[in-house]
Amino acid sequence: MPIEMPKGLPFSVDTWTPASNRKRYHFLTHAHKDHLAGIATHASYPIYATGFTKTLALHYFPQLDESLFVELEVGESVFIDDPEGAFSVTAYNANHCPGAAMFLFEGEFGNLLHTGDSRLTPDCLQNLPLKYIAKKGRETVCHLDYLFLDCTFGRCSLKFPSKQSSIQQVISCIWKHPHAPVVYLACDLLGQEEILVQVSQTFGSKIFVDKTINSECFQALSHAAPEILSHDSSCRFQVVGFPRLCERASQEHAEARVNLQPEPLFLRPSTQWYASNARLGMTQQQKPSLEEAEKDEFGVWHVCFSMHSSRAELECALQLLQPKWVISTTPPCLARELSYVKKHCFKPRLAPDDPLLKLFKVPLRKFALAPALVATSEAKMNVDLSISAVGVSTSDHNELQTELLVDPLELKLDLSPPSSELPITLFGRARLGLQDYDILKEEKTKYYVADKEAAAPSTQHNSDVEQSAPSQEDNMADGVQKSLSLDEAAAVQASLLSGKGMAELNVDKLEGGAVKSDTSLIKCSRSCRVSELSTEQEDSEKDVSYVGSSKGLNASLRKLYRSMNVPVPRPLPSLVELKEVSKRVKVGSGSNYSRLSCCYSLP
Repeated sequence: MPIEMPKGLPFSVDTWTPASNRKRYHFLTHAHKDHLAGIATHASYPIYATGFTKTLALHYFPQLDESLFVELEVGESVFIDDPEGAFSVTAYNANHCPGAAMFLFEGEFGNLLHTGDSRLTPDCLQNLPLKYIAKKGRETVCHLDYLFLDCTFGRCSLKFPSKQSSIQQVISCIWKHPHAPVVYLACDLLGQEEILVQVSQTFGSKIFVDKTINSECFQALSHAAPEILSHDSSCRFQVVGFPRLCERASQEHAEARVNLQPEPLFLRPSTQWYASNARLGMTQQQKPSLEEAEKDEFGVWHVCFSMHSSRAELECALQLLQPKWVISTTPPCLARELSYVKKHCFKPRLAPDDPLLKLFKVPLRKFALAPALVATSEAKMNVDLSISAVGVSTSDHNELQTELLVDPLELKLDLSPPSSELPITLFGRARLGLQDYDILKEEKTKYYVADKEAAAPSTQHNSDVEQSAPSQEDNMADGVQKSLSLDEAAAVQASLLSGKGMAELNVDKLEGGAVKSDTSLIKCSRSCRVSELSTEQEDSEKDVSYVGSSKGLNASLRKLYRSMNVPVPRPLPSLVELKEVSKRVKVGSGSNYSRLSCCYSLP
């Protein structure tokens, strides 16, 4: 299934969905059914395609209006004056099937080549402008900014033979079975006409295609090579479909053996059988040969014939084209699995002016990427947005939101509805959306100011500890907030729990999402540590037993939390309460405050 084009582009390629329908221009690379899915429902003017592709599309979907299409033949260019910036489009041979084209887009968004389905052999690439083709050992004169690449066999390590070599294997296999009364050719797919044409020319015989069973193949041959078609069902060469091919071959071979007749020949030119065997991890002795036809257990002869590039051909094509970014158009085979992409299309840092961001029209809020996290699930958390090529969403979204994920080796377009802003998480308990942060700040300030006034009479307990209080109060008088916010109190408490010295503790304030350093609010001995509570301290704790209780929160704030269907948080202690705890200490004789123990209560 093809992928949607990014948000920053005014055109779609091979996709017919509510999202792509909002594009101003549409391009159809070829007439395979998987690239036409949805066109009957979401087709809109104009659709650029070659004449052959247009003819087949109108045959498959007669309800389409011919006026929707604009013919753009291989080698031709068209200039489109778009409101957001003019651009040109040129069609090139994709070496895939009759009428298949690659589209080269050049405009303000950059230079973009969409291969559609293709087999990028060196001969095919030589048709592209020379400025995009690198000479041996040199860089290209002009780099492609984006390459939307057919990676169908990007995971397959087999080196596919050329199309001509595969056709010769088919012909050679037929020569080796001169007594076969019938030769069944499983070549009903658009793009395999080359095989049928050369077989017909080599053996001087036409080929029978049952148009009631293989209507699409019959129509394709009627336009591509009508001279080889035969209406005689007794013809020696016949086209059959792949479904139930093995079952039919086993049955006819068995009947021929029972009747002591020569067995028919079943030939299937395809790559799937070879790719499947490669995935099974067969040994070198078990692997089928790519240089001649191979027979399976059902009596079907296989020839490796591919209309897509092998992994080696993809690597070679990337070395010649040297694109800046590569996006796979054929999930689940991903471009990031290619060596060239791993080596050249990885950027540990995206600059704000990177053309990739312009293409996807997404603001980048976080630039840095940890190289060690690339291609891991953790890496997807480091950058906010992504380009996705792993699938296509066909649901009708009110607004198409394209997000840039953090996998710099594979660009993935995600058409799922935009998720809501993740809520702020305060110490794992209190969760509040960004829009409600000001309400919370106002409420908790009122709460802690009131709390300080209520606890003020109990602040005179230990004259020795009070010696540090005047400097702190002076700081507050100079502009330091009189009551600690929830975040500040948490920082103090975290420091106490970690056993750190508090002589120079700096508390950070959270203001609008930015963290700012504030002055030192608490000064104690550097050797301050947690010790056991004495009986007197336990009694004093009861005086502030309400600390950590959600009942102290304002009623409107509690209602706000409950409306979000989350637990009401237990507020952290204020500065006054922390000071109260620090004053209830054990001072050993002659210690000179070198062993000061801080006591505190936790919520």
